[in-house]
Amino acid sequence: MSRLLHLDASARKESFSRTLSGIYATSWRAANPGGEYSYRDLAADPVPHIGQAWTELCDHVLANGITDVGRYREAVSTPEQAEAWAVVEPLLEELVAADVVLIGTPMYNYSVPSALKAWIDQVTFPRMRLTGRRFVVAGARGGAYGPGTPREPFDHEERYLRDFFLGHFAVEDVTFVHAELTNALVDPALAGLRTEHEESHAAARELAGKLAVR
Repeated sequence: MSRLLHLDASARKESFSRTLSGIYATSWRAANPGGEYSYRDLAADPVPHIGQAWTELCDHVLANGITDVGRYREAVSTPEQAEAWAVVEPLLEELVAADVVLIGTPMYNYSVPSALKAWIDQVTFPRMRLTGRRFVVAGARGGAYGPGTPREPFDHEERYLRDFFLGHFAVEDVTFVHAELTNALVDPALAGLRTEHEESHAAARELAGKLAVR
């Protein structure tokens, strides 16, 4: 049975990244009527940032060479660690159970929102591997950061996520869908680029639907 974990990280209730991730999720659920679907709104219901107790859990896992996620609970030995584990456990269960992880996220200040980074930190442990899973990132950026654009070097969103999913989780199947130039709708200085934005948005919507049934 296929399982989709759907995360949204935009601070906007109605955003381009939420729209794109929603298109993917709707198409996926239609194509997988027997599949399981889990959803988290990381902006509306934020995951807390990691603290001292989480670092202790992480150190235990590393020091004892634990690579089986099912054994992470063995690291808990204090009330503070138990409290930290209570945050981590449901997040890890959702992630490990998923065949597809869908992340709707905007680019904020050249990178990912802190809400998404907090989730990544909570679910990441040493030498943790999620091979065989598929990650799909439905994104939105205020400017144009694609290959060959002047601002391509400033894209620390896609580069970070792609490098992290591959380098740490060993996930090779990572796909990005971006709606670009969204600020053209509100910034008078970018008003001349609205057509390019509309084309980018339309292409991203079409791609999001197609990827879900791949």
